[in-house]
Amino acid sequence: MKKNILIIGTGTIGEPLIGLLSDFKNKLNIDVYFNKRTPLADEVAKVESLIKRGAKLVTSPVRKKKFENMGHNVTCTYEEALKKADVVIDCTPAGNENKELYYLSSIKLDDKKRTFIAQGSEKGFGVPYAYGINDEVLNEKTNFIQVVSCNTHNIACIIRTLSPSTNDIISSDFTCIRRANDISQEGSFIASPYVGKHNDSQFGTHHARDVYDLFRTRNEFINIYSSALKVNSQYMHVVRFNMEVKGFLSKERVLQRLKENKFVSLTEKQLANKVFSFGRDHGYYGRIFNQTVVSEPSISVHLLNGSTRITGFCFTPQDGNSLLSSIAATLYGLHGNTYTNYMKTFDKFLFQNI
Repeated sequence: MKKNILIIGTGTIGEPLIGLLSDFKNKLNIDVYFNKRTPLADEVAKVESLIKRGAKLVTSPVRKKKFENMGHNVTCTYEEALKKADVVIDCTPAGNENKELYYLSSIKLDDKKRTFIAQGSEKGFGVPYAYGINDEVLNEKTNFIQVVSCNTHNIACIIRTLSPSTNDIISSDFTCIRRANDISQEGSFIASPYVGKHNDSQFGTHHARDVYDLFRTRNEFINIYSSALKVNSQYMHVVRFNMEVKGFLSKERVLQRLKENKFVSLTEKQLANKVFSFGRDHGYYGRIFNQTVVSEPSISVHLLNGSTRITGFCFTPQDGNSLLSSIAATLYGLHGNTYTNYMKTFDKFLFQNI
């Protein structure tokens, strides 16, 4: 029997997630519904493309006629789709609000177990999750999951790879050099680099706190600090990492650890646009699904008195890593602990080198 997935929102995460799951709907034995609230003339082609991939458009009764006048087939209302859904993925910045308005009450509709997933900005929505980092948080008690942000994936992956035992981390400092906006977005572009404040006395910025909270679900507590700035680019975030770990690690051993992690991609490239271009040309749906892309020429290793300092730069694959975690959480909601078998389908989209 087919399972049903409802995706809320058609933005930078919602759109590729709808398309990707629709492309695999037969293999995964699912039906994909997507809710779009506002009919927009400049998005007719996008909506029609998603429908042609096999996704089913739903909206509110008051907007149904407007979508149909634009030439779209509306399958059912949002409320009807919510009742059918086994998994709901909220890709809007209103995930916490929607939880209070709709999702909590929908649990009481019937005896059906539903899994609700929101994205990185919606802190507090549910248990923070990143595929391959804290998979053990997915269990029969998990109804609400917050897939962490793309930079949280990146930093967590660097930490897990360079220091498999977090007890060996003496200190870790990360600077998130963020793009101004996504290439699909109209606003928020800036004219020059914009430095961020250190609003958190313990962690600096929320990036370190988010990573700390992610590892805390594993009862691991990390000494971590972060800074952030925006630059006038639309390509990719870049993270500068600086970690001191116990013991002696050669550069060769550091590189070996990075190579052994399937979620890490290594590159000789030093330009963000070159890495971005590779993802556009060779990635599925134009995305890089690895959690991080480490620039190999940037890695520096210094041996200290009983410890090793590892410094370097890595590129954040934007929403690609969050998309992969969203898929993992979705498949867990559908298939329980056997979700890892289904996730093997997506391993071929991970690059060892870029």
